[in-house]
Amino acid sequence: MSDKVFIAGVGMIPFMKPGTSPHYHVMAAQAITEALEDAGLAYEKVQQAFAGYVSGNSTCGQKAIYRVGMTGIPIFNVNNNCATGSTALFLARQAVASGVCEVALAVGFEQMTPGAISTPWTDRPVPLEDFNATIEEVLGTIDIPPALRLFGAAGLTHMKKYGTRMETFAAIRAKASRHAANNPKAVFKSVVSVEDVMKQKVMWPGVMTRSMACPPTCGAAAAIVVSEAFAKKNGLRNDVKIAGQAITTDPAGVIESKNPIQLVGWDMARAAAQQAYEQAGIGPQDIDVVELHDCFAHNELISYEALGLCGEGEGEKFVLDGDNTYGGKYVTNPSGGLLSKGHPLGATGLAQCYELTLQLRGQARERQVNGARIALQHNLGLGGACVVTVYQKN
Repeated sequence: MSDKVFIAGVGMIPFMKPGTSPHYHVMAAQAITEALEDAGLAYEKVQQAFAGYVSGNSTCGQKAIYRVGMTGIPIFNVNNNCATGSTALFLARQAVASGVCEVALAVGFEQMTPGAISTPWTDRPVPLEDFNATIEEVLGTIDIPPALRLFGAAGLTHMKKYGTRMETFAAIRAKASRHAANNPKAVFKSVVSVEDVMKQKVMWPGVMTRSMACPPTCGAAAAIVVSEAFAKKNGLRNDVKIAGQAITTDPAGVIESKNPIQLVGWDMARAAAQQAYEQAGIGPQDIDVVELHDCFAHNELISYEALGLCGEGEGEKFVLDGDNTYGGKYVTNPSGGLLSKGHPLGATGLAQCYELTLQLRGQARERQVNGARIALQHNLGLGGACVVTVYQKN
């Protein structure tokens, strides 16, 4: 990076169930306003804006941002599946680091509908058709939603290869509920036990129950990204630095591998993490707190290994040893993660940024990880894209 880049302000609205939220542009404007107020900055100082959402018409970003102000600046609409929010953050950081601008806004939002994600277009190929066809070739025909089939197959592969038990995925979901109980902006705050999770409706026998999958959610989050020079000149806070950040896509051979763990982004995550660690000059052992992409409990466990938090095949031991929560090696998803906080697709990456910024500032209240100085963010979208970011307390 050519210049140090800081998170000057963050904002996030409480996540909500579909049908209970305001419209997307209202939610986004609320998050932007909160981020600006947190930074102590007027919207007129923003020089570029990056708006992330997955479902919506063209220029939804303008509709949302115009509600805060109309200053003629470039506004870029971003869609990178579930990695959309962190992709918007990546672009904002890149714009500032390159010197193109000194202040950039990243905002992510989503107004979702109940039930499994589906496409409104039926007259063209879906982006994941090769992934879906490969999973069907591996598993045979299974009448469950595509995302559940892909991530469930990855979990099943881990179970068969390493002896991981379904109860371990239930333990990850139970951990998420304990963390979310202290997050007023999470959509689900009820604490559940491993036994509770195991007794829920079975989505895939021997593999998954209902709450091992994240819920469709509505919400918005935003961040103000500034250069070091601008922060100093304007008296803005510069206590949280983006020390490393990488975005990757699927490498060659992923489809041909017919390995469900690779099909859901293991290779992307490993590569992005290694690049981000190298930029920041750290290793996984230096991390204090993590927000990772637990769209399914199965993906959380797989991601521990991809990010180097534990060795390959050691995910179950990592969970059983309590190394994914308070008192262990890495406090993972103190926000409650996607499983309990919720997963409004375009907002998720920026909600992770919001949580980790509060953690490094020491402002996370009951969720606070004591002495947190280095934070890791992992945000994944199938099809695919993966963004890994390292934040450091300055």
